[in-house]
Amino acid sequence: MGWCGIKSRGVYIDLFSGCGGFSLGLGQAGWSGLFAVEKDHMAFETFKHNLIEGKYSHFNWPDWLPQKATTIQEILANFPSQLSSLKGHIDLIAGGPPCQGFSMAGRRKEDDPRNKLSEEYIKMVKLVSPKYLVLENVKGFNSRFKDKAGNQSKVPYSEIVKMNLESLGYKVFTDVIDSSYFGVPQNRVRFIMVGIRKDLLGSELDPFSLLNEIQESFLNDKGLPRKPISVKSAISDLELTNAEVIYHSGSEIKGFKKLNYSTPKKLTAYQKAMRKGLKRQFKPNSLRIARHKPETVEKFKTIQSICEPGKSLTDEQKEIIGTKKQVITVLDPSLPSRTLTTLPDDLLHYSEPRILTVRENARIQSFPDDFEFKGKYTTGGERRTQECPRYTQVGNAVPPFMGEVLGRLIGVLNREAS
Repeated sequence: MGWCGIKSRGVYIDLFSGCGGFSLGLGQAGWSGLFAVEKDHMAFETFKHNLIEGKYSHFNWPDWLPQKATTIQEILANFPSQLSSLKGHIDLIAGGPPCQGFSMAGRRKEDDPRNKLSEEYIKMVKLVSPKYLVLENVKGFNSRFKDKAGNQSKVPYSEIVKMNLESLGYKVFTDVIDSSYFGVPQNRVRFIMVGIRKDLLGSELDPFSLLNEIQESFLNDKGLPRKPISVKSAISDLELTNAEVIYHSGSEIKGFKKLNYSTPKKLTAYQKAMRKGLKRQFKPNSLRIARHKPETVEKFKTIQSICEPGKSLTDEQKEIIGTKKQVITVLDPSLPSRTLTTLPDDLLHYSEPRILTVRENARIQSFPDDFEFKGKYTTGGERRTQECPRYTQVGNAVPPFMGEVLGRLIGVLNREAS
């Protein structure tokens, strides 16, 4: 297998890869991928286009595994001997199991089947026995559930996962990290679990104690300041006033508008990082503007006039608007964005009466402008739990900057252990 000889920080497998935010970051940190697992065909199409076939390719995909959407369950069932043969050859398993069952913003259900996917993660770890593990999830992953009677469970699900990993011979460290500390223009707080195989532990150390040192060097490498990146400095060049709007499908009445991006004379430090190595005439994809009805535009204008930027509408304000929607927030241009979700109408633009484009969301997640998203833009109804269109792909992703920081962290640990 040629991948064994790849010179890099190490070889990793990405479980629950989504469209590839974590893998993109790991690749940028110098890691080499073996394979990734993602069940949705649209998300995997984006992953394959960028990370297997495109500019950001860094995978040496094994011949025995088809390059298509699949699940961990299917791989465990169909390729047990191939997985067992990887034992001793994999340095890192990375993965963020679907977070909806744990999210504080949603309906946290102890019996949500998506929560059980962490058990498949553990089965894979047992088979492959990598040196290191990194698991990313929402902060609610570390909180206890309540049953139907309102009684709290004895331990959070994260502790169950931790105990299982420790029984497999790993020392497990956990912390909560805000992506805005690492150049992501978004207050995205996530629970991070790092596992180190006990035979590699020469002395007691806490991986998270190294992050302050990594933060400074990382931001310096990106040309970014230590202070948090504001949402305006991230997406101001994507405002409608800065670009010619064109129609790219259907008629002027029924068709979708699209930004005809033109690089401004002056970019912010963050925008330069997102367009590093790109020619001025390069236009990113996913610039379609939502087709809002006139009454929706007027509602958005009212919301912008009465809300406090950066904070969700109060119940009283929702009553004025006439909405029962759980969360609506107008972005504060001077601050990082609130956490992106998979629902595009949770956040409104700071100055324009519209939701954000997929590309604006991608910027807020730290995806570079030449990372292309595939599949349809959005979906609704029952299909929302079954499909992963572009808005969902971006909202679910690990910010690539966070993936890169974690990749650097594990690289430092690996270097010290060797």
